[in-house]
Amino acid sequence: MGSGARPAAARGMSAVGAGAAAAGATLVRRAVADDVAAVHAIETASFGDPWPASSFASLVRERHAYFTVIDEAGVVIGYLIALFVADQGDVVNVAVAPAARRRGLGALLLDDALRAAAAAGAGSLHLDVRESNLAARALYASRGFVGGRRRRRYYSNPDEDALVLRRDL
Repeated sequence: MGSGARPAAARGMSAVGAGAAAAGATLVRRAVADDVAAVHAIETASFGDPWPASSFASLVRERHAYFTVIDEAGVVIGYLIALFVADQGDVVNVAVAPAARRRGLGALLLDDALRAAAAAGAGSLHLDVRESNLAARALYASRGFVGGRRRRRYYSNPDEDALVLRRDL
């Protein structure tokens, strides 16, 4: 049956740009245990109240978790974690390394999660976002997320409300 090489999509990867199969490609792929240190470094650089590395390590093995990373030439530069249970999906964490922001990588991760949620049978995808995170809010709005609910003082360091957003699939 050949060399064992399969297209990126068959390995749980999505390629970006023309010639993405070449060295230096940017891929969205499922996270593995070896990614935890890089993911945790991005988390720590991105959030005032970062998750511990042990949380990421356990989510690599969690069957309901859709844990993906952006791999650019072998370097993890972003990640997204969603939970798919029954007919609902929840994006619980997403971040891109500070040096890799403003390149559409958050959109790449979110679009991949939307496809995966629909394929898993989710009827909707939910997420929380800091009220002050205008860039993330614009991204979510561009993908059809709407909201209205507010979680008072949901975030810490600094304390801030969360907006609860939803997109029907």
